[in-house]
Amino acid sequence: MAFESLTDKLQNVFKKLRSKGLLTEADVKTALKEVKMALLEADVNFKVVKQFTKSVQERAVGQDVMNGLNPGQMVIKIVNEELVSLMGSETTELPIKPGNEMTVIMMAGLQGAGKTTTAAKLAGQLKSKGKRPLLVACDVYRPAAITQLQVNGEKQGVPVFSMGDKQKPVDIAKAAIEHAKANQQNVVMIDTAGRLHIDEDMMQELCDIKEAVSVDFTLLVVDAMTGQDAVNVATTFTEKVGIDGVILTKMDGDTRGGAALSIKAVTGKPILYVGMGEKLSDLEQFYPDRMASRILGMGDVMSLIEKVEASVDREKAEQMQKKLKKMDFDFNDYLDSMEQMNNMGGIGSILSMLPGVGSKMKDLEGMIDEKAMDRTKAIILSMTPKERSNPSILNQSRKNRIARGAGVDVIEVNRLVKQFEQSKKMMKQMPGMMGGKGGLRGGFKLPF
Repeated sequence: MAFESLTDKLQNVFKKLRSKGLLTEADVKTALKEVKMALLEADVNFKVVKQFTKSVQERAVGQDVMNGLNPGQMVIKIVNEELVSLMGSETTELPIKPGNEMTVIMMAGLQGAGKTTTAAKLAGQLKSKGKRPLLVACDVYRPAAITQLQVNGEKQGVPVFSMGDKQKPVDIAKAAIEHAKANQQNVVMIDTAGRLHIDEDMMQELCDIKEAVSVDFTLLVVDAMTGQDAVNVATTFTEKVGIDGVILTKMDGDTRGGAALSIKAVTGKPILYVGMGEKLSDLEQFYPDRMASRILGMGDVMSLIEKVEASVDREKAEQMQKKLKKMDFDFNDYLDSMEQMNNMGGIGSILSMLPGVGSKMKDLEGMIDEKAMDRTKAIILSMTPKERSNPSILNQSRKNRIARGAGVDVIEVNRLVKQFEQSKKMMKQMPGMMGGKGGLRGGFKLPF
């Protein structure tokens, strides 16, 4: 997960600060020297790091902080506030025009950054908000680029406009606008061609499209795993083409995270979204304050709540709530809860958003066996509907048959049945989870 190494280093610095009752100016300078090194190792732009540590130091050595009740905590608070400021302070929304007015978005970026997939992800989000998007295939150079967009568009239920790979991108873009007008589509998303590196032809083509059609917003898609190079790419596109915002992809990978902390400060352009996985649902709006919390190991509970509310079927959750109250849940419900968790990106994704857990994800990775969940699913699907609804009838003969059907040892079937019974007992001992207070927003609770 992005920022793991940076989070670990910053938490070590903060641990030392918190252990001191009083702070001297020398303590603050020593801590900030370590923060500076951690940021540079995370591939944050040198000038950005220099300005950041200077701003923190100016605020941290003030009388109010040094003589406060908890100076260490005050310094951490200042670091948090400066991180938020560095990434843009406020969340930037994609400026979609109201009603049936057409918004034209141009997607730009280098090849391999995930631009085509990101276009489909964003189109799916806009569709879920009541918009009528049209994806436009203007990458006529990369083999299978058009097919990739069509496949992803179909998965999202979003139409794709294509004229094949023999027409000029400018002509395709112009024809797409007319097509959108004729079909009452109010968001046109132009997926342009990328190159392995920046060249004049690519830049000129983007400028030609912007000149030929009225582009409202140019979104640059950059690969967060390229670190400082992502910032250089963003700077070049800003100067040559003119961009309005950035989407950072592969933020779930083994990236040092420097791009997220540098792009806004270097280019002046906001990050609007971050790609957190390969699924078409893995695109999150970028909140500077939440990202700062993740970086500092404080978790991101608000994003977790939103992910739950977007992924969990409310009706199913309420039905399960009633079943849990009556201790009446079965393996069908167990299967449903696993599906809901999978929709939210899996248990690893959920745990990474909890306060204090994100920085320990490396330690937990060995304990989280996503494949074991797949095996559990296979075991449940190998049961008959009657067995799923009434686990008490699972004798040894049935368990042997289920094990063969799932391709696992019968020991795993026995273990699952035992865990299921233990879960029921645990639920009886935790009535607070079954209803009343403590749920997410208005009593809506996690279904697992």
